[in-house]
Amino acid sequence: MLIAGILIGNMLTPVSTINTGNFQLKNYDKLNDAVSYIMKEYVDTLDREKLTEEGINGILENLDPHSQYIPAEMFHDVNDPLIGNFEGIGVQFRIEKDTILVVQTIPGGPSEKSGIFAGDRIVKIDDTLVAGVKFTDNDAMRKLKGKKGTRVKVGIFRRGLPNLIDFIITRDVIPTYSIDIAYMAEPTTGYIKLSKFSATTYDEFKKAVHELIDDGMTGLILDLRDNAGGYLQAAIDISDEFLPADKLIVYTEGKNQPRESFFATSKGSLENNKVVILIDEGSASASEIVAGAIQDNDRGQIIGRRSFGKGLVQRQLDFPDGSALRLTVARYYTPTGRCIQRPYKKGNGFEEYYADHYQRLANGELEQKDSIHLNDSLKYITPAGKVLYGGGGIMPDTFIPLDGDPQLKYYNKLLQGGLIFRFAFEYTDKNRNELRSYSSFEEFNKQFSITSVLLEEFIAYAEKNGVERDNEGFQYAKAKIITLLKAYISRNIYDDKGFYPIFLSIDQPFLEACNYLNNQ
Repeated sequence: MLIAGILIGNMLTPVSTINTGNFQLKNYDKLNDAVSYIMKEYVDTLDREKLTEEGINGILENLDPHSQYIPAEMFHDVNDPLIGNFEGIGVQFRIEKDTILVVQTIPGGPSEKSGIFAGDRIVKIDDTLVAGVKFTDNDAMRKLKGKKGTRVKVGIFRRGLPNLIDFIITRDVIPTYSIDIAYMAEPTTGYIKLSKFSATTYDEFKKAVHELIDDGMTGLILDLRDNAGGYLQAAIDISDEFLPADKLIVYTEGKNQPRESFFATSKGSLENNKVVILIDEGSASASEIVAGAIQDNDRGQIIGRRSFGKGLVQRQLDFPDGSALRLTVARYYTPTGRCIQRPYKKGNGFEEYYADHYQRLANGELEQKDSIHLNDSLKYITPAGKVLYGGGGIMPDTFIPLDGDPQLKYYNKLLQGGLIFRFAFEYTDKNRNELRSYSSFEEFNKQFSITSVLLEEFIAYAEKNGVERDNEGFQYAKAKIITLLKAYISRNIYDDKGFYPIFLSIDQPFLEACNYLNNQ
């Protein structure tokens, strides 16, 4: 009777109970019991999976800004950029006037092989109209991506042809690259623009470096601006290229993670080359590891603005349904002991944390070095005696502010409205055949120029789009406007390899880096 009473009591009790006194059930799961009770007793119908996900997100909001729950439907969108490839049709696109416009086809990819051209408009996907129906970037990616070997039908509008052209494209593995461009900017100065730290980054970097060394490089500018990071191992491997054996690159440590230190080996191919790292407020995580390793070991010069300050290490737990949890387990520390992570307040979705760029702009930090409040209690000294400060992010050795010249007001209005970019795009779209007549970027760069007629067209375009004509402001910024127009037109034809060699001629941090290397 006693046993029967216990069993009946357990059946009638809606949630697990804990014995009073000093004894506590070791396997008691309050969260699971709460969810089960809600599902069983709540007044309305609920989706258990959705309720569980909301519960996980609620917990994470009270931890830190970088612990993250990834739903199954978003898993590939989040992880594919770091893998180094994805499966799809192989196009770069943008939504232009509610239409998917092909900006570039990936060389050797399925779309290029099928005959898709830059400038084509994708109007239908598998006989479904996708033009003029408020299709988003994510909508387009989900329609165009797919397993290798599967087929997708696209209806293409091409300028000069009266009817749509149908293409059947077989999806394939499409490589993605971390390096936007690697080239010799000056006779002995190489330039590498790195956009992320993925699984293929180190191999790409080694290949680019060896080619630049063969071309006579003695100094390298590594551009990590707006590089939000990626894999820790890629950052360690790239740092290793610059540092002699046994130099500390970075270490990690957390409450449940003992200190783990990462040291350079003797394999570095750039140990005797001069180096400058370019950073800004968009440089985070792995970018800060590389910059910190170079700075703390007195190995090179850091130029730009204070980096983002993301120094938390995540480990990923994959769930059977395809979703995942990225949980912060440790912090990054530079060789001198600086914690890269900047302070944050828990809760409220961390809005203030992610609005840091606007706060820096408001308090003048992006324009005046003196506006940056350094913490004297977090002072660190490098082996050569350089004084560094902690408190979050990497402070550059040479500060380059945003250009706050009041005489650039007209120019800044053009930039803020995206008008130079948009005009260049529309010009390219209308004159694509003529622009394709150049045999190479080098020929384009030598022969193509922004004429006075084209400039007048642009000023009229800007005026039509809300930026009032300002002859004085235009004359003051004329050289910058001409350079950017040509750079954007070139990018539309030759991708980043046609953009950076033109744009960098007016880029102050880059010019400062060249000057530094030339005087070493």
